[in-house]
Amino acid sequence: MALEEKYKALIDAANTAGVTNLAVREQDGVLYIDGDAPSGAVKDQLWSIYDQIDPNYTSGDLVLNVNARAEAGSKVRVATQETALNIRKGPGTDQPIVGKAQKDEIITLISQANDQWSSVRTDDGTEGYAYSQYLEPVA
Repeated sequence: MALEEKYKALIDAANTAGVTNLAVREQDGVLYIDGDAPSGAVKDQLWSIYDQIDPNYTSGDLVLNVNARAEAGSKVRVATQETALNIRKGPGTDQPIVGKAQKDEIITLISQANDQWSSVRTDDGTEGYAYSQYLEPVA
């Protein structure tokens, strides 16, 4: 129960923001929060609250697995020089890689988390955060 207390503001924000299928469980000293956010902005807000409680997400005691229900978002092209673009669980290079988008692949931009990170979804359904510098609008 201590972890639910630590992350109470995050759980409350998820409830208030209309996260559906919300599931909160603690297992082996890690709190898991799962659900579907109504928008990319809500997902970004939850990650921001998480960062306020646990700066830079360093404690390793929370898995935030909330996906955005994206309406038809704008398409962007992966504009890397040679390699694939890492898609991460959260907005930071310290976050685990959940997938990759290949150079020149067209993916969906869900939202702009901040100046450096964008919430994205690939055609195969992989959702996470990518470094915005490597995304460009599709003309």
